[in-house]
Amino acid sequence: MKTRHRRKGFTLIELVVVITILGLLAATALPKFAALQTQARIAKMNGALASIKAGAALAHSIQLTQQLAASASVTMEGSVVPMADAYPTSAVNSIAVAAGLDANEFVLTATSATVFTVASDAGHPACVVTYTVPSSLGFPPTYDNSGLTAANCT
Repeated sequence: MKTRHRRKGFTLIELVVVITILGLLAATALPKFAALQTQARIAKMNGALASIKAGAALAHSIQLTQQLAASASVTMEGSVVPMADAYPTSAVNSIAVAAGLDANEFVLTATSATVFTVASDAGHPACVVTYTVPSSLGFPPTYDNSGLTAANCT
C-alpha cells in the first residue's frame, strides 16, 4: 500500500512571485516615505516660526505692561531676554530664549546684528526661518519662511 506524502512549503515559483510583488511595493512606497520626511521637516520649521512669533509678541507685551524702556531687558520664566526697539534682539540668548527653542533640536544662529536664523538641522542648512529685529521703534519684527521649500528641506 502506498502512503501519500503531503507536500510542505512553497514552490520556487511561488517564492519568486512573492518577492517580485514585495519589490514592486517597496519601489512604490519608498519615494512616498522620503516625501513624508520633507513634509515633517517643513512642519517642524513652521512650528519653530510660530514659537518665534509667539515669543516675540509675549516679550513685547511684558515690556509694555511693565512700562519698561524700549531697550530694557525683560524676564521670561526666570531668563533675562535682551530687547531692542521693544522686541527681542537677534542674539541667540534673546529671541531663542523668548521662543523656547532648544539648540539640541535646531541650529540657532545670529547671522547679523539684526537677523536670527533657525535651521532644521546641520544636514539641511538652507531649510531655515528667520527673525529680523524691527528697524526702529514702533515697527514689528519681520519673519521669513521662504527657505521652507521641498528643495531646501529634502
